[in-house]
Amino acid sequence: MTYREQMAQMAAYRREITGIRSRMQALAAHVEPEPVKDYTLLDVDGSVRLTQLFGRHQDLFVVHSMGISCGYCTAWADGYNGVYPHLASRAALCIVGPDDPAAQASFARERGWRFRMVSHRGTSFAQDLGYQSQSGKLLPGLSVLRLEGAKVVRVSDAAARPGDDFSPLCRLFELLPGGWEDWTPKLSYP
Repeated sequence: MTYREQMAQMAAYRREITGIRSRMQALAAHVEPEPVKDYTLLDVDGSVRLTQLFGRHQDLFVVHSMGISCGYCTAWADGYNGVYPHLASRAALCIVGPDDPAAQASFARERGWRFRMVSHRGTSFAQDLGYQSQSGKLLPGLSVLRLEGAKVVRVSDAAARPGDDFSPLCRLFELLPGGWEDWTPKLSYP
């Protein structure tokens, strides 16, 4: 196949993906919300209730992080930081991970992150929402929570993994010869 023929095929695949995303969004619009309890989590100021993380918004993006030592979680969060003003115009966003709140705050300051970070340490939050296995292994992902009156419900969630749509790096790197598969994010680069 010539370059133009291959790019035409790629464009056709992208249209298929767009169609699948439209069908997924239509299905998501009719999902029965799942009740979530109002967990007490930790930030640098002490205890914070899950309902307090919504701020002025009805919706909250919870990014389930494996911690500040995870290169992939850090790369995803760096991407969220770039679009944070746009996200914050519509919903609240916080990163929830296992690390000590002081370590989270220090790491966030070093990276220039503008969103809130909280710790689920000492709670069943990650396990209850399906982002920690019975053996204690943390799993990355996102949950969308909604306030319905005083109650919290989950209206959507998705696991995160290398190559997913939550990292714009993978979408950009797949345009390069060899794609993104031979790349691993680092916490810093020389």
